[in-house]
Amino acid sequence: MRNCAVLGSPIAHSLSPVIHQAAYRYLELEWTYTAYEVDEPDLAGFVAGLDHSWRGLSLTMPLKRVALDVADDASGLARTVGAANTLIRADDGRLFADNTDVPGFMGALGERGIGTPDAKPGTVCVWGGGATAASVLAALATLDAGTTHLHARSAQRAKEALELAEALGRPAGYVPWEVADVCATSELTVNTAPAGALDPFAEALTTNVNGERALFDVLYEPWPTPLAARWAQAGGIVLGGLDLLVHQALGQVRLMTGHDVPVDVLRDAAQRALSLRTRT
Repeated sequence: MRNCAVLGSPIAHSLSPVIHQAAYRYLELEWTYTAYEVDEPDLAGFVAGLDHSWRGLSLTMPLKRVALDVADDASGLARTVGAANTLIRADDGRLFADNTDVPGFMGALGERGIGTPDAKPGTVCVWGGGATAASVLAALATLDAGTTHLHARSAQRAKEALELAEALGRPAGYVPWEVADVCATSELTVNTAPAGALDPFAEALTTNVNGERALFDVLYEPWPTPLAARWAQAGGIVLGGLDLLVHQALGQVRLMTGHDVPVDVLRDAAQRALSLRTRT
């Protein structure tokens, strides 16, 4: 029996236990996967208390940056991005940090035919300046996306993400927390901000939406967001937080168990769980 879990704050809404348990059933593993409310000051103490039965931890906000502080080693990607969403515990107790958000974001786009060599994102509009935004910028650099601008409530909040983009050779421009002219023509809009943050801009951001413009809103509950609903109604392409969740979880399952699972195993489990929440 091996134990795994997702940590974060708040954590009660997380679908990670549902999708990881679905993976274990598919793989016929008698593993457990639970959720724990853990904030930044408590992470070091939590990981210090793990015994030999523990194998992996998924990390959500606000732990993605401080995860590197408690890890003994980290992947090049996690170090470059400055954020990790996964901790793997070796048999000797050492912790290895990795980032599956970047390949997860790319995988979700690729599933919809976006980000392929024949369909590289052109102008990109990213909202939010935290760890998830940094992972998005790293993915966009790998995908050789076009001009990118980053909206944040202050230049200071966007500083780490913008420095990362610069270091990757794909600098992004800073834009204040308002709808700019370039937003009306961006081929890909990515929202990494908390629930409700873009609700006041939903109408303005969907004025010129068409079937070739895509929105990736990384929230999955509540869903659809006002922005995603208006975008879909206008005929645009919409990806949601569920797409990112299941694709980044593919990498976590592989790191924790050493096995691959079909993405639909995870997606179907998550969709069933969300459906049950909607009914109650």
